[in-house]
Amino acid sequence: MLRVMTWNIRTGGRDGDGSDRRDAIAEVIDGQRPDVLLLQELRGFEDRVLARFADRLGLRPHRAGSCLGQPVAALVRPPLRSLAAGPLRRPFHHAAVRVVLATDAGPLTVLGTHLNPYSGGWRRVEVDWLARAVRRAPGELALVGGDLNSLDPATDHTGRLGRLPPAYRRRHLRRDGRTVDTRAVGVLLAAGLVDLYRAADGPDEGLTVPTRHGGAEFSGMRLDYLLGTPALAGRLRACRVVRGGAADHASDHYPVVADVALDPA
Repeated sequence: MLRVMTWNIRTGGRDGDGSDRRDAIAEVIDGQRPDVLLLQELRGFEDRVLARFADRLGLRPHRAGSCLGQPVAALVRPPLRSLAAGPLRRPFHHAAVRVVLATDAGPLTVLGTHLNPYSGGWRRVEVDWLARAVRRAPGELALVGGDLNSLDPATDHTGRLGRLPPAYRRRHLRRDGRTVDTRAVGVLLAAGLVDLYRAADGPDEGLTVPTRHGGAEFSGMRLDYLLGTPALAGRLRACRVVRGGAADHASDHYPVVADVALDPA
């Protein structure tokens, strides 16, 4: 069984007041023991810092740097073998990382990303790049995970957006200022990907923000996703949002975890 986890850890696990959440972040990750870990907002995680953090968790890191925003990374637990790894070379506001892993069912392509938080138009461009990378993946197994900064097109978001301050509400509206912008997730679903949380028939809406750590820009929203090709979704055994304990204060996002019936090749 292969476990995949995605998590936005907020500004590299450190806050402007000097507080350090990295021990709490490591505690949550250790508790889940993911085989593939997708992390976003790795401010301050230069290669050596990330290598030490990954070693602490028993993982191998693959980092994608960012020119405008913050790096992202995919971390892999041995004995999984990385057949290929590197950044998705497109001008993302943050970044995207691509790792191809050897499994008993063939190569698994994993794309971890953090989409533009400010512009729905740019998110729309960024997901086109992700969808193209999925189409080019070797084999039938592919997964896209991360903080997509986008709302679920299957949900009515009128109430929750109405509770947001205008500056934050605009991030999730189209140019007309009224239509909810769900295009980023919609494009990936239209490309044939399956929302793994929905496929697992989760017990609630799967909200990932805010946590008790805060987040003035959030109002009970699902912004973090794991989406897979139909071949991957057919092997899905469970998908959940990790809440409670250290996860309540380690970041302003909750992690999402999925279990898939795959083993290392």
